[in-house]
Parts: sequence; structure tokens; C-alpha cells
Amino acid sequence: QVQLIESGGGLVQAGGSLRLSCAASGRTFFTLRMGWFRQAPGKEREFVAAVSWNAGYTYYADSMKGRFTISRDKAKSTVYLQMNSLKSEDTAVYYCACGPSSSVYSEIGSYEYWGQGTQVTVSS
Repeated sequence: QVQLIESGGGLVQAGGSLRLSCAASGRTFFTLRMGWFRQAPGKEREFVAAVSWNAGYTYYADSMKGRFTISRDKAKSTVYLQMNSLKSEDTAVYYCACGPSSSVYSEIGSYEYWGQGTQVTVSS
């Protein structure tokens, strides 16, 4: 079992920044990949970014490249999502997830464990 707890969401003006955190606990994460997804009202959940726990390889959705940065702190068992130059269309609930590193990083079905989500609201 893996427990994931997100934090860091909130209200920010367009052009601003936020850093989301995902604290993980439970089993060893050596063979896992951690990901961030988001879901806006009335829309499907979409992939944002992912990082392999051991090697630190990172993956991004094309629309997030250059604005969002995913990282992990092994000592703290925490994954971060630094979001810069935020736009109103980034408003969504952001979810942290983890799954096997051998799976497809952008697919929801590749992730076994999910956090409860944290709301990000960007005002224009």
C-alpha cells in the first residue's frame, strides 16, 4: 500500500507560481514512477508530468513543458510540481499518483495509487 497526500494548492493570479507537494508513505518506491494529473470541471483527468523515483527521469505533457517542473526528494519521500506562468486554464484539481515504472507514464491506468487531490485556482 502507498499513501499519497498532496498539498500546496490555492488561489493565485495569472502569471503567478505555485509549488505542489506530494508526501508518500508506505512501501518502497524504488521501482515506482510518480505522476501528477489534473482534472478541470467538466473535463477528463489529464496527464501533467511524471518522474521515475529511482533514476529521476522526467516526463511532461507538451502543454506543460517549460512552465511546470516535476522533482522528487528521496530523503523526504516527496514529489513536487513547480508551476510557473500560471494561466486560467490551469485551474483544476491536481492529483498525485504512483505506479510501476515499467508502465506508460501518461496513462491514468498505469497508476495504482492516488492522492485526494488539491485545488488550484488561477484568476485572470
